[in-house]
Amino acid sequence: MQTQSRNLALYAAICQANGLVPIVEPEVLMDGTHSIQVCADVSQRVFGCVVGYLHEYNILFEGMLLKPNMICPGADSGIKSSPEEIAWYTVRTLKRTIPSSVPGIMFLSGGQSEEEASVNLNAINNVPKTPWILSFSYGRALQASVLKTWSGKEENVQAARERLLQLARNNSQAQLGQYLGGGSSETLYQKNYTY
Repeated sequence: MQTQSRNLALYAAICQANGLVPIVEPEVLMDGTHSIQVCADVSQRVFGCVVGYLHEYNILFEGMLLKPNMICPGADSGIKSSPEEIAWYTVRTLKRTIPSSVPGIMFLSGGQSEEEASVNLNAINNVPKTPWILSFSYGRALQASVLKTWSGKEENVQAARERLLQLARNNSQAQLGQYLGGGSSETLYQKNYTY
C-alpha cells in the first residue's frame, strides 16, 4: 500500500509540474468475500495513505481529481447492499480521508453493472452536505452494453450510439441525484479483471 500510494503521489506531482490535472486513482477492488464494513475500513486506510503522500509531495489539492472505488461488499460475499448503504459508507469514508479542497471525485464503476453504478452514484449524490462534486469516470459501466450492441457491425452503429447516449444521460442524472432507474442490471464483474 505504501509503495502504490507514494507512486500515485509522484504521478500527481509530475502531472502538476507539467501543467496537467492529475486524476489520482486509489482503488480497492471488489474481488473477495469481504463485507461492506471491511471495504470501508480498507478503503479508509488506502485513501488516507494516498492523501498523506499527496501532502508529502506538496500536491495542490484544488488542482487534482480523485477517482476512487465506491464502498461495496466483495463480489463473492453473497451480500447485496442497498444503494443507500453504499452511499452512506462511501460518503463517510471520503469525509474521513479526503480534503474538502479536492474539487471533484469521479467514481470508478469497479465491475458493478451499468444500472448498479448509476443507482449507487445517484444515492451518493443524495447524501447531504458533501464538499465535492461527485460524478463518474466509468469504463465498463459506460461501454459494455454499447460494445455488445455494436458487435463490430456497421448496421449496429446507430443503436450503439443511442445506447451510449442513454447511459450518459442516466449517469448525468445520477450525478445530480435525479436518476430514476430502469437500466440493465447485467453484472460486469469479472474475477481478476485486468485492463
